[in-house]
Amino acid sequence: MRFTLNKNNIRLNTPTLLKKCGYHYTGMFRGEPGFARRAGRSRYPQFHIYVNEESQDKLVLNLHLDAKKASYAGSKMHAGEYDTEVVKQEIQRIDDIINNLS
Repeated sequence: MRFTLNKNNIRLNTPTLLKKCGYHYTGMFRGEPGFARRAGRSRYPQFHIYVNEESQDKLVLNLHLDAKKASYAGSKMHAGEYDTEVVKQEIQRIDDIINNLS
């Protein structure tokens, strides 16, 4: 699920901002940096964010929940949730943290 943040309202760089939200850097994917946060004690499920910073004033985040690890060798495909209530709640959690940083 995509959501947008106004860069003018954020004083931190993207990696620091997402670290404050509990995310860690996972690497580049199709030219966009990725970040993840565990949703429980195990590695999965985990929230996963890809960041698009092409705009000078907007930060576009694409969030989904990786329900489990890819189930067959050589694949990066997974059982992901993109537009569920859990994902919407995570977006609200991130938004609340960012608003408290201001």
